[in-house]
Amino acid sequence: MNAGPLPAWSRLHEDGWLASQFTAIDARRRQALNVKERLAGPGGSLWNWASGHKWYGLHRLEDGSWVYRDWAPNATRLALVGDFSRWEAQEAFSAKRINDHGDWELFMPAAALEVGQHYRVRMWWPDGCADRLPSWGTAMHQDAQTLLFTARVVEQSEYAWQHATPLPSPFTRIYEAHTGMALEEPRVGTWAEFRDQMLPRIKAAGYDTVQLMAVMEHPYYGSFGYHVGSFFAPSCRFGTAEDLKSLVDTAHGLGLRVIMDLVHSHAVKNEVEGLARYDGTPWLYFHDGARGEHSAWDSRCFNYGKKEVLHFLLSNLRYWLEDYRFDGFRFDGVTSMLYLDHGLGTLFSSYDDYFSGNVDTEAVTYLTLAHHLIQEGAPHAITVAEDVSGMPGLGARLDDGGIGFTYRLCMGMPDCWFKLVKDTRDEDWSMNWLWHELRNHRGDERAISYVESHDQALVGGKSFIFECIDADMYTDMHTGSQNLRVERGVALHKMARMATLAAAGHGYLNFMGNEFGHPEWIDFPREGNGWSCAKALRQWSLRDNPDLRFKALADFDSALMHLVTRDWAHPPHLLKADDGDKIIAFLRGDLFFVFNFHPSTHYASYGFETGPGSWQQMLTTDDVAYGGFNAPATAPAVTKNQWLQLDLPPRTASVWKLVGIGK
Repeated sequence: MNAGPLPAWSRLHEDGWLASQFTAIDARRRQALNVKERLAGPGGSLWNWASGHKWYGLHRLEDGSWVYRDWAPNATRLALVGDFSRWEAQEAFSAKRINDHGDWELFMPAAALEVGQHYRVRMWWPDGCADRLPSWGTAMHQDAQTLLFTARVVEQSEYAWQHATPLPSPFTRIYEAHTGMALEEPRVGTWAEFRDQMLPRIKAAGYDTVQLMAVMEHPYYGSFGYHVGSFFAPSCRFGTAEDLKSLVDTAHGLGLRVIMDLVHSHAVKNEVEGLARYDGTPWLYFHDGARGEHSAWDSRCFNYGKKEVLHFLLSNLRYWLEDYRFDGFRFDGVTSMLYLDHGLGTLFSSYDDYFSGNVDTEAVTYLTLAHHLIQEGAPHAITVAEDVSGMPGLGARLDDGGIGFTYRLCMGMPDCWFKLVKDTRDEDWSMNWLWHELRNHRGDERAISYVESHDQALVGGKSFIFECIDADMYTDMHTGSQNLRVERGVALHKMARMATLAAAGHGYLNFMGNEFGHPEWIDFPREGNGWSCAKALRQWSLRDNPDLRFKALADFDSALMHLVTRDWAHPPHLLKADDGDKIIAFLRGDLFFVFNFHPSTHYASYGFETGPGSWQQMLTTDDVAYGGFNAPATAPAVTKNQWLQLDLPPRTASVWKLVGIGK
């Protein structure tokens, strides 16, 4: 395919440091287009080609009969075993190999199977035999006593969708959530409970996008959904496929978009419940040898150079976008995909690190093809890259020679905030360094900013506010308490969120419960904690109790989210970053943000050269309603001789709106 050179107006050309790498960037672009042509044919549709889920797996035909198809080239025999066969391999349920590619096919009459029955695939190969869950299976079941998984016979019925999909927001506000731990009760929650209880909370809180974790079936609940076994099956722990579709549909009716945490970076090592040694070989879906093992994650690494793997993963994207109407994906572990050492041994201190022999160009091709597919079949879907390396072009448009992600997570930002509160005296905070981190993303990419995600609160770590307050969270979070550590933590919690959101380029993310300062860490049921769900839940009663500071924090976060609807199209314009005074101030359109991070100095009349005008305070962290100490200002502040003078108590932040132009 003659792709042509990178267009001269490509935003990648704005980065002069990339000048010596344009040949490599263009080679990556051409490689993806050439593979696309080989897969879909000249001018063909990649979306149409990625339809493996419509052929492979178990399907009911129009006449009521059944067909099962699978890809297992090393298998010498393949049969379905289940309730219908007394878990024995019977001739009536034995498939036939239909080609040299390794495809197997089994036709069964309508009466052979009943919806709801359980089954597995039994395979024989030259030196063994074992049961497997079907690689393209769309419904799984976990026995409550044995915890063993089987596939379920289901009939794909058309869900009666009620609501249209909302269009993307110019500034995306993502609420990262886990269905199973969304309840306050120490048990696993369901799709239906999340739909009925959580979606109204998220809408009221001012977020516009829900990011659902742990959607795809995973054998071990404690993996947070990141060790996937069945890529086409929604986790049975949370309910049925119809329940999940109802969740998405209801969210759309509320004006919320729903994206899912997509794990295409690796797969669980389990053999019965996963793809590992599916047909007796270790290399069916994965690389053979050391390259196929992710030692840090104890998982298997996909071989993105195989046509069949591309067919599987690209079909998986289409399946979730089309059948469940997800509005996009947060791609997990992108750094791990991009580099042969998974990014574990690289500092990324030089542009050479992005164009060395350490780059997995086949993974780059897959991610680029994924965005060609999404652009073709679901153009309003968004994608978010979990990448810490800062690979140039990752968030650039396909037409600009980029990989095509809508956003990249600013993964260095939580490191910045935690370094400040953990390792740096408040008096030594650098406002210039903080501002640099708040705005640190490439000009050719859109970025999602955040103070913390689920990563920071996992067992062994602490949430931002828990890092600030520690054990005093348990005793002194009531509104009448007087505790300097608590007051510092509450103040910095609000300031960090306001600064991160206000300076963010294109979007913001929060993990479920962190908006109100949820205490403690997250610990899923496991042998080490007696299989307890005590820390795999969210204590909403804390958020709703007016006698506790948690409610004030949640109310502040909601006010902050709703503030975004006013004027967020303009990029921030820095007016002051003063390391001595601990002041950061910047304009964003007709909004003026000012932060006094000084732990003790109160500035009675601090001046900013904003130009003539009258300013109305919109929000302040110091409002008593939000856990502060003063009522918000009501009268507008008027500039004098181009200068706006404000009263700035220590550890406070406020936002002002230009309401009139003066002389």
